Amino acid sequence: MKKEQFTITGMTCSACSARVEKAVAKVDGTKDVSVNLLTNSMQLEYDEQKTSVPAIIKAVVDAGYGASVKGKQAAAKAAPQEDPVKKSIAEMKHRLVWSIAFLLPTMYISMHGLFEKLFGLPVPQIVSEVFDGPQNAIVFAFSQFLLVLPIMYLNRRYYIAGFRNLFRGAPNMDSLVGMGSMAAALFGAFAIFRMGWGFGHGDMALVQEYSTNLYFESAGMIVTLITVGKYLEARAKGQTSKALEKLMDLAPKQACVVRGGVEQVIPAEELVAGDEVIVRPGERIPADGTVLAGTTSIDESAITGEPIPVEKQAGDKVTSATINKQGFIHFRAERVGEDTTISQIIRLVDEASASKAPIARMADKIAGVFVPAVIAIAVLAGAAWLAMGASVEFAFSIAICILVISCPCSLGLATPVAIMVGTGKGAENGILIKSGEALEVAQSVDTVVMDKTGTITEGRPEVTVIVTADGIAEQQLLSIAAGLEQGSEHPLAEAVMTAAKAKGIAPQAMTDFRALFGRGVEAKADGHAYAAGNAKLMEEKGVDLKAYEAQLAAFADDGCTPLIFAEDDRVIGILAAADVEKATSREAIARFHEMGIEVVMLTGDNARTAEAIRRRMGIEKVIAGVLPENKAAHIKKLQSEGHRVAMIGDGINDAPALAQADLGIAIGAGTDVAIESADAVLMKSDLLDAVSAIRLSKAVLKNIKENLFWALIYNVICIPLAAGILYPAFGIKLSPVIGAAAMSLSSVCVVMNALRLRFFKPDHGAEISAEQTAAAVSSDRKDHEAADSAAAQPVQEKEAIRMEKTLKIEGMMCAHCQKHVHDALAKMDGVTDVTVDLEGGKADVKATHDIPEADFRKVIEDAGYELVG
Repeated sequence: MKKEQFTITGMTCSACSARVEKAVAKVDGTKDVSVNLLTNSMQLEYDEQKTSVPAIIKAVVDAGYGASVKGKQAAAKAAPQEDPVKKSIAEMKHRLVWSIAFLLPTMYISMHGLFEKLFGLPVPQIVSEVFDGPQNAIVFAFSQFLLVLPIMYLNRRYYIAGFRNLFRGAPNMDSLVGMGSMAAALFGAFAIFRMGWGFGHGDMALVQEYSTNLYFESAGMIVTLITVGKYLEARAKGQTSKALEKLMDLAPKQACVVRGGVEQVIPAEELVAGDEVIVRPGERIPADGTVLAGTTSIDESAITGEPIPVEKQAGDKVTSATINKQGFIHFRAERVGEDTTISQIIRLVDEASASKAPIARMADKIAGVFVPAVIAIAVLAGAAWLAMGASVEFAFSIAICILVISCPCSLGLATPVAIMVGTGKGAENGILIKSGEALEVAQSVDTVVMDKTGTITEGRPEVTVIVTADGIAEQQLLSIAAGLEQGSEHPLAEAVMTAAKAKGIAPQAMTDFRALFGRGVEAKADGHAYAAGNAKLMEEKGVDLKAYEAQLAAFADDGCTPLIFAEDDRVIGILAAADVEKATSREAIARFHEMGIEVVMLTGDNARTAEAIRRRMGIEKVIAGVLPENKAAHIKKLQSEGHRVAMIGDGINDAPALAQADLGIAIGAGTDVAIESADAVLMKSDLLDAVSAIRLSKAVLKNIKENLFWALIYNVICIPLAAGILYPAFGIKLSPVIGAAAMSLSSVCVVMNALRLRFFKPDHGAEISAEQTAAAVSSDRKDHEAADSAAAQPVQEKEAIRMEKTLKIEGMMCAHCQKHVHDALAKMDGVTDVTVDLEGGKADVKATHDIPEADFRKVIEDAGYELVG
């Protein structure tokens, strides 16, 4: 069996994707056909002995759509050409702008008399002279006819696709739109013919009757309103390709290799297994392989999501797309090209996007029944009146009236208006939901899978516990620690320096500083030899750790990394650093539980650290030690068990899992690739916003169902009236004016109901102080130590908030600007919380100590913005 991906063109709704899927599934030799409406793609397996690519493409074409092999299309893109997705969006925008330009004068000519009666809007004399009165009836009607023709031509695809699918027995939303609009236009053209007949035969009553029975503005309004929704959908579809583009940008374009004893720079795609590659500081690793010579530290956060660089030396493995931070290394390339880790991640994102099942739109499902039902009613009603002796004109007018009054304005608005308001409300609160599909699926999620680093936790180590030996003051230990670590760029060293600065403690002056690869650092001061590092370094220095073994084991169980400090041959203290949990993480997890949603933590970290986080956060299930390429497999396994899965993550390594999940939610402070791969983005990096996103989706889906009710109840009442059901007994035949008003009222009800979503209130966490957070960590640590019969050690409590300040900032233009300002302020020493208001042009900052305004000004200006006031 061969696996292949195709690009499908011409699909507009879930009925289209279902039709393509059914058509290809009928081809002998095909298996696991999956059509994705959002990405316009199809993925399947087929037996090359039974069928072929041309046969598969023919099946798609016979179903009324276009198809091409995705790989071949990608190869053709090697030559510079316009992005088809952007081209489609631009074309749709062009149609929409010109449709509105022609629709507005059409509506004014048609309804200016009504505007004057209802709203008292004066009508210019020239308009009255040209369009008002029976004598101007032909001008009044023909002007609208000429104005609506460009609208219909611009949106001709609805008529072509709609009638094509109708004649093939698979009507969809386009069929509904095309028939409604065409019926309105045909009735208008018929009215012009009848008015001409009336003028020629002196029957002014006939002219007067038909001059008030025109539907040209409805013909134009239907296709224009539907195009608004299609344009918003097309923009959402354009996001999918960006994730792959950003992933591809991570892969180095060149590699420095040694061939025949000579260094040469070659394109990365020309690397072959066995090549010896040289990587200098700051460069990305171009392939997967094994270090032959040199030592360095590698930033693997692009792949693993873990913030601490990993030390590498001869014999260690290196991974493509990771960054060489410090040293100069030679390594042997073992997995190159399509076999590298980054290429596999790219492939996983692509496949997961292509195989994601489309969310069937409720309106399309209704349309599948509604369209043939309306056609049948119109034909039967017309035939019934003819059988009862009515004139052909009367019967035809009845049939046309049914089609006109069933125009899908409100049905077409039911879904997009609610989605527009819902996504707008989400964006207002820092929850960026990329598509209606994401809103639709979020309400059915029953399992939430979370990454650990940067999602549940802050993503950077902080000193959480300080243990001092007898006779050593805390301030003295911190001064020595800062003196030892001030020359290092390691994240743990940064955590130590931050802890010292928060206490206002200056580093002790040191001499003879030396970094000890993979173990720590050493230096001298005042005739003493100092060392800081892991247990291995202490063993080398002959420092006895027996008194601290239980303490070190407890730190490991709590997910903390201990830094041991020694003076000569004795321990003077231990600083434990950990990637601490965000203040609202525990509350968010508790609220997921209240909603009946299971929470799973999925992390590449070790089992002991993961278990410590699980206990503190109250998570039911944890999966630790997961490689990046296997995260998507765990999501797929949960889906195969019948779960609707949401994945929350922030790293490049999370991208395949975000794409595979039914709902991918990216933390706003995460990588661009994770953000692009996700269906929703939390700009404030707060897990409570994930709770809000799911609650919002439930509210939107409820609103859509209510909208569909209003849209359908209108048709249930009005279609029988239009069919003349009351005419035989009471002589009542539905007036076109009443029909038009009822159709407008249905649309108004839908819009007003959707606007109620503006009152949605997002979740806000209870105010959790820094002391409470530290106390939670302390309590968990003490409980675990008690179980090990070890004495609890004092916990370094974080300082309370001493400063709250609002900064006025100029120059922020978009969500990216908002993120840049947030990140710049959050990195300042002592800052504990930052909230950036894009619309208000301000930032609210909390800190543990007073920060001069000049410091804020410098940070904001360095980020490219201006502090005012």
